[in-house]
Amino acid sequence: MKIKEIKAREILDSRSNPTIEVKMVLENGIESTSSVPSGASTGSKEALELRDNDERFHGKGVLKAVKNVNEIIAPALFNMHLNINDVDKKMLELDGTENKSILGANAILGVSLCALKCLAALEGKELYEFVSTGNFNMPLPMINVINGGKHADNNLDFQEFMLVPAQKSEKERIRCASEIFNTLKSTLKKYHLSTGVGDEGGFAPDLNNNEEALMILLMAITDSGYTPGKDVFLALDIAASEIYKDGFYTVDNKKLTKEKLFDYYVYLIKKYPIISIEDPFEENDFESFRKLTEYFGNKIMVVGDDLFVSQKKYLEKGIELGAGNAILLKANQVGSITEFFDTIYLAKKSGYKTIISHRSGETLDTFIADLGVGLNLDFIKTGSVSRGERICKYNRLLEIEDKLN
Repeated sequence: MKIKEIKAREILDSRSNPTIEVKMVLENGIESTSSVPSGASTGSKEALELRDNDERFHGKGVLKAVKNVNEIIAPALFNMHLNINDVDKKMLELDGTENKSILGANAILGVSLCALKCLAALEGKELYEFVSTGNFNMPLPMINVINGGKHADNNLDFQEFMLVPAQKSEKERIRCASEIFNTLKSTLKKYHLSTGVGDEGGFAPDLNNNEEALMILLMAITDSGYTPGKDVFLALDIAASEIYKDGFYTVDNKKLTKEKLFDYYVYLIKKYPIISIEDPFEENDFESFRKLTEYFGNKIMVVGDDLFVSQKKYLEKGIELGAGNAILLKANQVGSITEFFDTIYLAKKSGYKTIISHRSGETLDTFIADLGVGLNLDFIKTGSVSRGERICKYNRLLEIEDKLN
């Protein structure tokens, strides 16, 4: 089936910044639409998100990326027989750079996603069915209920404090998270703390220190009738590159060496039911990742986000060094679906836990829910249980679970 039309336009993401939406139409009338998310806390090794850097939208417009789709990619793919490998290969040839700096990873991903969705529609399949190799898994949600770092205007250094409900069904996991989220709101009100939310829908109170956030979470879990460490676990995203400067990490207004920070993590993980810690050290410190992974073995997940930026070559380095045992997966960090899938397959083959993830600047596209189920991934991060651009992913998971039962 041939591609007959590809058209991009500029839309807004959940932070009111521009992003790109792409529509693809095939010769038989089948069509798909995809919209590309955007990160706030980004790794320096990520594929380039092309921005206009002019007077519009404080420089964050994406008309260059839109133009690249409409005037370069669309003519090159016109009348091409739809094949995801050929589509991606052609776009990578058109760009010709390692980090997609000519066309933009946002332009390439929008088209690549559309191609994947059109292929699923051609076979009369849901997206999760189309990408599956035969096994489906409802990924455990990692739900960001307290926001800090670059995701919030508060004094918390750590970027995300997450709940990981461990019930058997997705429906019960999401119910558990919702109940704790609402209890947490009441708890914060009781202590006269802010119940405003950050970029990812979690609460963003000013607290005395990072550990206090964990204490409040345990309180909300218990007050909701659940048992910490049995029904619900905790996870952290440190986003350590954001608190790193000149060899030191700033935590609770103290400058810590990587050795002191290591000790602090050991203290927290032994005291609280934490099963995952993401980006505990800055993005180039593979050695500290290795030491933390070695120390805890498989007792917790040591997750690479900025460390790996969803790219196969960095994951290969991590595997070789023993740095981390889990990978965060964000499609726009690499740019094309085929490259994204290559990283996922390598992670699974190498025994790394897999966590598919949203970005802080999100849209109503729910593709990560389908990929999480269809590719049999272990976990999914899509933010808190509030804000429509987060909730739509949870609702899609619930819909898929109903279809599978």
